[in-house]
Amino acid sequence: MVKKINDFLAGVPMTIVGGVFLVASLILMLMKIEVPADPAWISVIISGIPLLYLAIWRIIYNKGMSKISSALLISIAMIAAIAIGDIFAAGEVAFIMAIGAVLEDKTAERSKKGLKELISLAPQQGRRIINRKEEMINAKEIKVGYILRVLPGEAIPVDGKIISGNTSVDQAIMTGESLPVDKEVGDNVFCGTINRFGAIDMEATNVGEDSSLQKLIRMVQDAENKQAPIQRIADKWATWLVPVALLIAIVTYFVTQDIVRAVTVLVVFCPCALVLATPTAIMAAIGQATKHGVVIKSGEALENMGKVDTIAFDKTGTLTFGKLEVSDMISFSKELDENELLTLIASAESRSEHPLGKAIVAHAKVKNLVLKDVKEFCMEAGKGIYANVSGRNLFCGSEKYLIENGIDIPKQVSDTLDTLRNQGKASILAAADGICVGVVGLSDVLRSTAKEMVAELGKMDTQTVLLTGDNRRTADYFANQVGITSVRAELLPEEKVQNIVQLQQEGKAVCMIGDGVNDAPALKTASVGVAMGAMGSDIAVDAADIALMSDDISKIPYLKRLSNATVRTIKFSISLSLFINFVAILMSFMGWLTPTTGALVHNAGSIFVVLIAALLYDRKFD
Repeated sequence: MVKKINDFLAGVPMTIVGGVFLVASLILMLMKIEVPADPAWISVIISGIPLLYLAIWRIIYNKGMSKISSALLISIAMIAAIAIGDIFAAGEVAFIMAIGAVLEDKTAERSKKGLKELISLAPQQGRRIINRKEEMINAKEIKVGYILRVLPGEAIPVDGKIISGNTSVDQAIMTGESLPVDKEVGDNVFCGTINRFGAIDMEATNVGEDSSLQKLIRMVQDAENKQAPIQRIADKWATWLVPVALLIAIVTYFVTQDIVRAVTVLVVFCPCALVLATPTAIMAAIGQATKHGVVIKSGEALENMGKVDTIAFDKTGTLTFGKLEVSDMISFSKELDENELLTLIASAESRSEHPLGKAIVAHAKVKNLVLKDVKEFCMEAGKGIYANVSGRNLFCGSEKYLIENGIDIPKQVSDTLDTLRNQGKASILAAADGICVGVVGLSDVLRSTAKEMVAELGKMDTQTVLLTGDNRRTADYFANQVGITSVRAELLPEEKVQNIVQLQQEGKAVCMIGDGVNDAPALKTASVGVAMGAMGSDIAVDAADIALMSDDISKIPYLKRLSNATVRTIKFSISLSLFINFVAILMSFMGWLTPTTGALVHNAGSIFVVLIAALLYDRKFD
């Protein structure tokens, strides 16, 4: 009950009400109008009760020196001001503290929606094969050794090994790979990934909490729990501020024999400007970033970004657009030029649902090629397709698929395939009437700003690392294109986390930039997680501390400059507030300030801090 009342009083609406009554008290005081009860009493009640509650709670539950907090010092000053009848001074210090708490709470809010969405990806049912019959069972009932059947379009319910059938599996949730991965008997499949084409039978190997998806969920939860709330700078300093303030107030009383001077010392010693320094600067910086399409979720993330010396990038959807396009069209036949070869292959692939086939058809449409009629069509999941196009028997697919269908692969073709693989490209071979006639190369598209961004980070003494689930050749190719020398490829989500932890153990402050569900644990584990907001998954965006809503990775150097400027602003504001407090303490000791005028000086310091922070909003950081 007490906590509910406290939370209600500490909320934004009641804090505004307290501010209104405090202003009313100041107006009445300046106009020298006497009223039966000072309106500032309302401010004392609204803002003072949560403050007193916090101070007492910390004394009871906190350990060691953390019992002493800024809330305790301000509570003492508030009570002392009430004791000598200066209600306005009591209300003012309580209200400024309440404003600081509201601002800091707003900058520290973190969304939990992403974790819920990740949990929702866990399959709820599986198709068990028993006595040659299918039965649907709850995914929680699946045990190691069960034989399961997964049809096209279904999510794989647990980790397992294929014992029958071929398919292509969309593993983006686990590895971030932009292409479905071809699977055959003996290959492993992961919980939560999507079976795209062929029906498969699999044997369950890891179930329940041991499955890959559940491990992914646990990693996000664990990383979330490790994120400590931002500690107020005023509370860090309160361990010496409180005893020093009390000592100076006591000395002032014994030297001057004036209780009013002693209370004034306590009022001006309150670290209200100190409390405001961090949240106001952070809110201004967050507003500045928002104008540039960057959403910063917490002050802690902004501060940590300035400390980052190592940035780890995912590849697909981060350094690249995550969208495959035809990059090469190579004909091995003198009878077919590139456009004729493209027309032939695109006609056959027009019946296919495979992403590579769709990319080829889209490329043909861009070139305004007229596709030919297809009389026969057959697809072997995970291998390739057969089609009869204008009377020609056409096979399109992998090198292995063509060999299985009795088609010879000359050395020229093998060398071309090796070249494409070394460039990180996917390839589809085409054979017409038993002869290999050409190959199509497809590649993800590198973001135009990626290379310049990496170079700029290098000038800022920031190391860059590529952490990707893609194969080694593809990873090396794209890393070389942008200038990243440290490459770690073929990583599962837990391996990305392990790599980040390893870097942190080496003393690095790591920022992770990614866009997929599989990046969520790494985004949480890193000192700062940055997600691609426009194209990235909701789970990645919610797991991250910062989101690039325009997917513009050139904003990363801007983020570092903004963070550094924010930290410098906070330090300057703190120094200024301490200087004002020092001067005000001397004036209080000399009797030149009363608790009321001391509170107004106190307010002036807080206004200066807010104005300095506001300058961040329009500063240029590009």
